[in-house]
Amino acid sequence: MFVLETIEERVRDRLIKYLSRDDTGIRKVVLKLFLKGGKFTTGDVYEHLHNADFDVSYRGVSAMVGLMNTRLGILSIDVTGDHNIYLLKEDYRDIVKSVLENY
Repeated sequence: MFVLETIEERVRDRLIKYLSRDDTGIRKVVLKLFLKGGKFTTGDVYEHLHNADFDVSYRGVSAMVGLMNTRLGILSIDVTGDHNIYLLKEDYRDIVKSVLENY
């Protein structure tokens, strides 16, 4: 039997798989940052993680945020300025919140 998954279900499944491979808790911290709202550059995310005592490189953070954007599809990206600016898409806010609360 063929079952059509909704976009929300696919995003929820991808988020759960993404977090299941999060050994250090860093991905959860980044998702919570985006959930707070606001627009963030890679530099903003790097500073947030560095201040939370994560041992991260700028390039590593850039790769992680870029991957969240392409693989999960939950971020919107503004590439008009000098730095990419990322923002959690409003449509996925409740899904991200729900996954984080239950994970």
